[in-house]
Amino acid sequence: MIEGMSDLDLTADVVTLTRALVDLPSESGQEGPLADAVERALRRLPHLAVDRVGNSVIARTRLGRAERALVAGHLDTVPAAGNLPSRLVDGRVHGLGACDMKGGVAVALRLAATVPEPVRDVTYVFYECEEVEGERNGLGRIAAARPGLLEEAGLAILMEPSDAGVEAGCQGILTADIVVKGTRAHTARAWQGSNAAHKAGHVLARLDAHVPERVLIDGLEYREGLSAVAVRAGVAGNVVPDECVVTVDCRFAPSRSAEEAEVYVRGLFPEYEVRVTEVVGGALPHLDRIGSLRTALGAEPRAKLGWTDVARFAALGVPALNYGPGDPSLAHTAGEYVPVAHLRRCEARLRAWLR
Repeated sequence: MIEGMSDLDLTADVVTLTRALVDLPSESGQEGPLADAVERALRRLPHLAVDRVGNSVIARTRLGRAERALVAGHLDTVPAAGNLPSRLVDGRVHGLGACDMKGGVAVALRLAATVPEPVRDVTYVFYECEEVEGERNGLGRIAAARPGLLEEAGLAILMEPSDAGVEAGCQGILTADIVVKGTRAHTARAWQGSNAAHKAGHVLARLDAHVPERVLIDGLEYREGLSAVAVRAGVAGNVVPDECVVTVDCRFAPSRSAEEAEVYVRGLFPEYEVRVTEVVGGALPHLDRIGSLRTALGAEPRAKLGWTDVARFAALGVPALNYGPGDPSLAHTAGEYVPVAHLRRCEARLRAWLR
Protein backbone atom coordinates (compact mmCIF):
# COMPACT_ATOMS: atom_id res chain seq x y z
CA MET A 1 0.00 0.00 0.00
CA ILE A 2 2.81 2.42 0.80
CA GLU A 3 4.29 2.03 -2.69
CA GLY A 4 0.96 2.95 -4.23
CA MET A 5 0.80 6.12 -2.21
CA SER A 6 4.39 7.21 -2.65
CA ASP A 7 3.40 9.48 -5.56
CA LEU A 8 1.27 12.24 -4.10
CA ASP A 9 -1.23 14.13 -6.26
CA LEU A 10 -1.15 17.65 -4.83
CA THR A 11 -4.06 18.73 -7.01
CA ALA A 12 -6.34 16.10 -5.48
CA ASP A 13 -9.15 17.16 -3.16
CA VAL A 14 -7.81 18.14 0.27
CA VAL A 15 -9.65 15.22 1.90
CA THR A 16 -8.12 12.72 -0.49
CA LEU A 17 -4.68 14.23 0.04
CA THR A 18 -5.05 14.16 3.83
CA ARG A 19 -5.87 10.45 3.71
CA ALA A 20 -2.92 9.74 1.42
CA LEU A 21 -0.59 11.50 3.89
CA VAL A 22 -2.04 9.65 6.87
CA ASP A 23 -1.63 6.32 5.08
CA LEU A 24 2.08 6.96 4.54
CA PRO A 25 3.52 6.34 8.06
CA SER A 26 6.04 8.86 9.32
CA GLU A 27 6.73 8.44 13.02
CA SER A 28 9.44 10.77 14.30
CA GLY A 29 12.80 9.72 12.89
CA GLN A 30 11.15 7.70 10.12
CA GLU A 31 9.89 10.53 7.90
CA GLY A 32 12.12 9.59 4.95
CA PRO A 33 9.50 7.92 2.68
CA LEU A 34 7.00 10.74 3.25
CA ALA A 35 9.66 13.43 2.75
CA ASP A 36 10.68 11.67 -0.49
CA ALA A 37 7.07 11.71 -1.73
CA VAL A 38 6.58 15.36 -0.79
CA GLU A 39 9.86 16.38 -2.44
CA ARG A 40 9.02 14.48 -5.64
CA ALA A 41 5.59 16.06 -5.87
CA LEU A 42 6.87 19.60 -5.26
CA ARG A 43 9.72 19.27 -7.76
CA ARG A 44 7.15 18.70 -10.51
CA LEU A 45 5.88 22.25 -10.01
CA PRO A 46 7.84 24.75 -12.15
CA HIS A 47 6.83 27.77 -10.07
CA LEU A 48 8.62 26.46 -6.96
CA ALA A 49 12.31 26.22 -6.03
CA VAL A 50 12.71 23.11 -3.89
CA ASP A 51 15.41 22.33 -1.35
CA ARG A 52 15.90 19.59 1.24
CA VAL A 53 17.65 19.46 4.60
CA GLY A 54 17.64 15.98 6.11
CA ASN A 55 14.03 14.85 5.97
CA SER A 56 12.67 18.40 5.77
CA VAL A 57 11.51 19.84 2.44
CA ILE A 58 11.42 23.55 1.57
CA ALA A 59 9.62 25.02 -1.45
CA ARG A 60 9.73 28.74 -2.35
CA THR A 61 8.09 31.00 -4.88
CA ARG A 62 10.47 33.59 -6.37
CA LEU A 63 8.21 36.24 -7.86
CA GLY A 64 9.96 39.29 -6.42
CA ARG A 65 6.96 40.31 -4.35
CA ALA A 66 7.30 43.07 -1.76
CA GLU A 67 6.74 40.67 1.12
CA ARG A 68 7.21 36.99 1.92
CA ALA A 69 5.14 34.72 4.15
CA LEU A 70 6.12 31.30 5.48
CA VAL A 71 3.75 28.36 5.91
CA ALA A 72 5.10 25.45 7.95
CA GLY A 73 3.90 22.00 8.95
CA HIS A 74 5.66 19.01 10.46
CA LEU A 75 5.69 15.65 8.72
CA ASP A 76 6.18 13.42 11.74
CA THR A 77 3.66 11.79 14.06
CA VAL A 78 3.75 10.09 17.43
CA PRO A 79 3.83 6.25 17.40
CA ALA A 80 0.80 4.45 16.00
CA ALA A 81 -1.95 3.30 18.34
CA GLY A 82 -3.94 0.97 16.13
CA ASN A 83 -5.16 3.99 14.17
CA LEU A 84 -4.02 3.14 10.63
CA PRO A 85 -5.10 3.15 7.86
CA SER A 86 -7.20 6.30 7.55
CA ARG A 87 -10.99 6.24 7.57
CA LEU A 88 -13.55 8.78 6.38
CA VAL A 89 -16.60 8.58 8.65
CA ASP A 90 -19.35 11.15 9.21
CA GLY A 91 -17.41 14.04 7.73
CA ARG A 92 -14.19 13.29 9.63
CA VAL A 93 -10.85 11.87 8.50
CA HIS A 94 -9.68 9.50 11.24
CA GLY A 95 -6.16 8.14 11.58
CA LEU A 96 -2.67 8.64 12.97
CA GLY A 97 -1.63 12.25 12.51
CA ALA A 98 -4.89 13.32 10.87
CA CYS A 99 -5.24 16.11 13.42
CA ASP A 100 -1.57 16.63 14.34
CA MET A 101 -0.88 17.59 11.68
CA LYS A 102 -1.28 15.89 8.32
CA GLY A 103 -4.54 17.71 7.72
CA GLY A 104 -2.64 20.99 8.00
CA VAL A 105 0.17 19.66 5.80
CA ALA A 106 -2.39 18.66 3.16
CA VAL A 107 -3.80 22.20 3.16
CA ALA A 108 -0.31 23.69 2.74
CA LEU A 109 0.65 21.26 -0.03
CA ARG A 110 -2.57 22.05 -1.91
CA LEU A 111 -1.81 25.78 -1.68
CA ALA A 112 1.78 25.27 -2.83
CA ALA A 113 0.56 23.36 -5.88
CA THR A 114 -2.48 25.39 -6.89
CA VAL A 115 -1.59 29.02 -6.13
CA PRO A 116 1.34 29.55 -8.54
CA GLU A 117 1.25 33.35 -8.45
CA PRO A 118 0.37 34.49 -4.93
CA VAL A 119 0.23 38.22 -4.16
CA ARG A 120 3.07 37.67 -1.68
CA ASP A 121 6.00 35.28 -2.07
CA VAL A 122 5.64 32.15 0.02
CA THR A 123 8.10 29.75 1.62
CA TYR A 124 6.55 26.36 2.39
CA VAL A 125 8.39 24.25 4.97
CA PHE A 126 7.53 20.59 5.65
CA TYR A 127 9.81 19.49 8.46
CA GLU A 128 10.87 16.50 10.50
CA CYS A 129 11.04 15.58 14.20
CA GLU A 130 8.68 18.07 15.80
CA GLU A 131 7.31 15.50 18.23
CA VAL A 132 10.66 14.63 19.85
CA GLU A 133 13.52 16.37 21.63
CA GLY A 134 14.28 19.88 20.43
CA GLU A 135 17.79 19.25 19.11
CA ARG A 136 16.32 16.98 16.40
CA ASN A 137 13.69 19.49 15.27
CA GLY A 138 13.75 20.10 11.52
CA LEU A 139 13.28 23.85 11.84
CA GLY A 140 16.42 24.05 13.96
CA ARG A 141 18.33 22.00 11.40
CA ILE A 142 17.12 24.25 8.58
CA ALA A 143 18.11 27.39 10.50
CA ALA A 144 21.62 25.97 10.96
CA ALA A 145 22.04 24.65 7.41
CA ARG A 146 20.38 27.52 5.52
CA PRO A 147 21.08 30.70 7.53
CA GLY A 148 18.60 33.46 6.79
CA LEU A 149 16.06 31.29 4.97
CA LEU A 150 13.49 31.29 7.77
CA GLU A 151 14.17 34.89 8.82
CA GLU A 152 13.45 36.34 5.38
CA ALA A 153 9.71 35.88 5.97
CA GLY A 154 7.80 38.77 7.46
CA LEU A 155 5.19 36.44 8.93
CA ALA A 156 4.93 32.70 9.63
CA ILE A 157 1.85 30.49 9.80
CA LEU A 158 2.28 27.22 11.67
CA MET A 159 -0.36 24.68 10.65
CA GLU A 160 -0.88 23.43 14.20
CA PRO A 161 -4.42 22.18 14.91
CA SER A 162 -6.38 25.13 16.29
CA ASP A 163 -10.01 24.27 15.50
CA ALA A 164 -9.58 26.21 12.25
CA GLY A 165 -9.16 29.35 14.37
CA VAL A 166 -6.25 31.60 15.25
CA GLU A 167 -4.17 30.76 18.32
CA ALA A 168 -1.63 33.49 18.91
CA GLY A 169 1.75 33.21 20.59
CA CYS A 170 2.46 30.32 22.91
CA GLN A 171 3.49 29.54 26.47
CA GLY A 172 7.02 28.77 27.59
CA ILE A 173 8.05 25.51 29.25
CA LEU A 174 10.26 24.91 32.26
CA THR A 175 11.01 21.50 33.75
CA ALA A 176 12.83 21.25 37.06
CA ASP A 177 13.70 18.74 39.77
CA ILE A 178 13.04 19.81 43.35
CA VAL A 179 15.52 17.84 45.46
CA VAL A 180 14.58 16.96 49.04
CA LYS A 181 17.40 15.62 51.24
CA GLY A 182 17.21 13.16 54.11
CA THR A 183 19.43 10.61 55.88
CA ARG A 184 19.64 6.91 55.06
CA ALA A 185 18.91 4.27 57.67
CA HIS A 186 17.78 0.66 57.85
CA THR A 187 13.99 0.55 57.90
CA ALA A 188 14.21 -1.61 61.02
CA ARG A 189 15.76 1.43 62.72
CA ALA A 190 13.98 4.13 60.74
CA TRP A 191 14.22 6.62 63.61
CA GLN A 192 17.95 6.80 63.01
CA GLY A 193 17.38 8.33 59.59
CA SER A 194 15.34 11.11 58.01
CA ASN A 195 12.91 10.02 55.31
CA ALA A 196 13.26 12.29 52.28
CA ALA A 197 10.10 10.86 50.72
CA HIS A 198 8.07 11.88 53.76
CA LYS A 199 9.62 15.33 53.79
CA ALA A 200 8.72 15.77 50.11
CA GLY A 201 5.14 16.09 51.26
CA HIS A 202 5.88 19.75 52.02
CA VAL A 203 6.86 20.30 48.38
CA LEU A 204 3.71 18.56 47.13
CA ALA A 205 1.53 20.53 49.55
CA ARG A 206 3.06 23.77 48.31
CA LEU A 207 2.37 22.77 44.73
CA ASP A 208 -1.19 21.83 45.60
CA ALA A 209 -1.79 25.20 47.22
CA HIS A 210 -0.12 27.18 44.45
CA VAL A 211 -2.48 29.42 42.46
CA PRO A 212 -1.15 29.87 38.91
CA GLU A 213 -1.31 33.32 37.42
CA ARG A 214 -3.57 34.44 34.60
CA VAL A 215 -1.72 36.90 32.39
CA LEU A 216 -3.44 39.21 29.91
CA ILE A 217 -1.40 40.14 26.81
CA ASP A 218 -2.96 42.03 23.91
CA GLY A 219 -6.35 41.12 25.34
CA LEU A 220 -5.55 37.39 25.33
CA GLU A 221 -5.45 35.40 28.58
CA TYR A 222 -2.54 33.01 29.08
CA ARG A 223 -3.14 30.67 32.05
CA GLU A 224 0.06 29.55 33.69
CA GLY A 225 0.48 26.15 35.32
CA LEU A 226 2.80 24.46 37.81
CA SER A 227 2.40 20.71 38.26
CA ALA A 228 4.23 17.80 39.83
CA VAL A 229 4.68 15.21 37.08
CA ALA A 230 6.93 12.65 38.81
CA VAL A 231 8.16 11.70 42.29
CA ARG A 232 11.24 9.50 42.65
CA ALA A 233 12.79 8.13 45.84
CA GLY A 234 14.28 4.99 47.32
CA VAL A 235 17.25 2.70 46.68
CA ALA A 236 15.96 -0.52 48.24
CA GLY A 237 12.93 -1.86 50.02
CA ASN A 238 14.65 -1.87 53.41
CA VAL A 239 16.37 1.52 53.23
CA VAL A 240 15.00 4.88 54.37
CA PRO A 241 15.53 7.12 51.32
CA ASP A 242 17.99 9.94 51.72
CA GLU A 243 16.79 11.80 48.62
CA CYS A 244 13.44 12.40 46.96
CA VAL A 245 13.12 14.24 43.67
CA VAL A 246 9.88 15.93 42.67
CA THR A 247 9.82 16.84 38.98
CA VAL A 248 7.68 19.86 38.16
CA ASP A 249 6.40 21.16 34.84
CA CYS A 250 5.85 24.91 34.61
CA ARG A 251 3.96 26.52 31.75
CA PHE A 252 4.56 30.26 31.82
CA ALA A 253 3.11 33.21 29.95
CA PRO A 254 5.18 34.61 27.07
CA SER A 255 5.55 37.89 28.95
CA ARG A 256 8.12 36.08 31.11
CA SER A 257 11.52 35.35 29.64
CA ALA A 258 13.11 31.95 30.18
CA GLU A 259 15.42 33.54 32.77
CA GLU A 260 12.51 35.15 34.62
CA ALA A 261 10.62 31.85 34.68
CA GLU A 262 13.62 30.15 36.26
CA VAL A 263 13.89 32.84 38.93
CA TYR A 264 10.15 32.50 39.57
CA VAL A 265 10.24 28.73 40.13
CA ARG A 266 13.38 28.87 42.28
CA GLY A 267 11.71 31.54 44.39
CA LEU A 268 8.83 29.20 45.18
CA PHE A 269 11.21 26.63 46.71
CA PRO A 270 14.02 28.68 48.27
CA GLU A 271 15.01 26.08 50.87
CA TYR A 272 15.46 23.26 48.36
CA GLU A 273 17.95 22.49 45.62
CA VAL A 274 16.26 23.22 42.28
CA ARG A 275 17.79 21.61 39.20
CA VAL A 276 16.36 23.15 36.03
CA THR A 277 16.57 20.50 33.31
CA GLU A 278 14.87 22.39 30.47
CA VAL A 279 13.61 25.89 29.88
CA VAL A 280 12.28 27.23 26.58
CA GLY A 281 10.72 30.64 26.17
CA GLY A 282 7.32 31.22 24.64
CA ALA A 283 6.18 33.67 21.96
CA LEU A 284 4.29 36.92 22.34
CA PRO A 285 1.10 37.16 20.24
CA HIS A 286 2.23 40.21 18.21
CA LEU A 287 -1.34 40.90 17.16
CA ASP A 288 -0.25 44.30 15.85
CA ARG A 289 1.96 42.59 13.26
CA ILE A 290 -0.55 40.03 11.93
CA GLY A 291 -3.50 42.34 11.31
CA SER A 292 -4.18 41.64 7.63
CA LEU A 293 -3.92 37.90 8.14
CA ARG A 294 -6.28 37.98 11.15
CA THR A 295 -8.86 39.77 9.01
CA ALA A 296 -8.49 37.30 6.14
CA LEU A 297 -8.84 34.27 8.41
CA GLY A 298 -12.02 35.68 9.91
CA ALA A 299 -11.38 34.44 13.44
CA GLU A 300 -10.88 36.18 16.73
CA PRO A 301 -7.49 35.11 18.10
CA ARG A 302 -7.15 33.06 21.26
CA ALA A 303 -4.13 32.54 23.46
CA LYS A 304 -2.20 29.35 22.66
CA LEU A 305 -2.09 27.30 25.85
CA GLY A 306 0.93 25.14 25.17
CA TRP A 307 4.28 25.41 23.43
CA THR A 308 4.61 25.25 19.65
CA ASP A 309 7.26 26.10 17.10
CA VAL A 310 5.92 29.65 16.82
CA ALA A 311 8.44 30.21 19.63
CA ARG A 312 11.26 29.25 17.25
CA PHE A 313 10.09 31.88 14.80
CA ALA A 314 9.74 34.44 17.57
CA ALA A 315 13.35 33.81 18.55
CA LEU A 316 14.32 34.58 14.95
CA GLY A 317 12.33 37.81 15.01
CA VAL A 318 9.52 36.50 12.79
CA PRO A 319 5.96 36.99 14.12
CA ALA A 320 4.00 33.76 13.86
CA LEU A 321 0.62 32.30 14.67
CA ASN A 322 -0.98 28.86 14.92
CA TYR A 323 -3.71 28.19 12.37
CA GLY A 324 -4.78 24.75 11.25
CA PRO A 325 -7.59 22.20 11.03
CA GLY A 326 -8.41 19.90 13.93
CA ASP A 327 -9.07 20.05 17.65
CA PRO A 328 -5.73 20.32 19.51
CA SER A 329 -7.11 18.27 22.41
CA LEU A 330 -7.29 15.26 20.05
CA ALA A 331 -3.59 15.41 19.19
CA HIS A 332 -1.66 12.25 20.14
CA THR A 333 -4.84 10.33 21.01
CA ALA A 334 -5.70 6.97 19.47
CA GLY A 335 -8.99 8.37 18.20
CA GLU A 336 -7.68 11.54 16.59
CA TYR A 337 -9.47 12.91 13.57
CA VAL A 338 -9.78 16.09 11.53
CA PRO A 339 -13.17 17.42 10.41
CA VAL A 340 -13.59 17.79 6.65
CA ALA A 341 -15.19 21.19 7.29
CA HIS A 342 -11.97 22.39 8.98
CA LEU A 343 -9.85 21.24 6.05
CA ARG A 344 -11.99 23.08 3.55
CA ARG A 345 -12.28 26.24 5.66
CA CYS A 346 -8.54 26.55 6.27
CA GLU A 347 -7.74 25.96 2.62
CA ALA A 348 -10.34 28.46 1.37
CA ARG A 349 -9.30 31.26 3.75
CA LEU A 350 -5.58 30.88 3.20
CA ARG A 351 -6.13 30.65 -0.55
CA ALA A 352 -8.10 33.91 -0.48
CA TRP A 353 -5.32 35.61 1.52
CA LEU A 354 -2.60 34.42 -0.87
CA ARG A 355 -4.58 35.53 -3.90
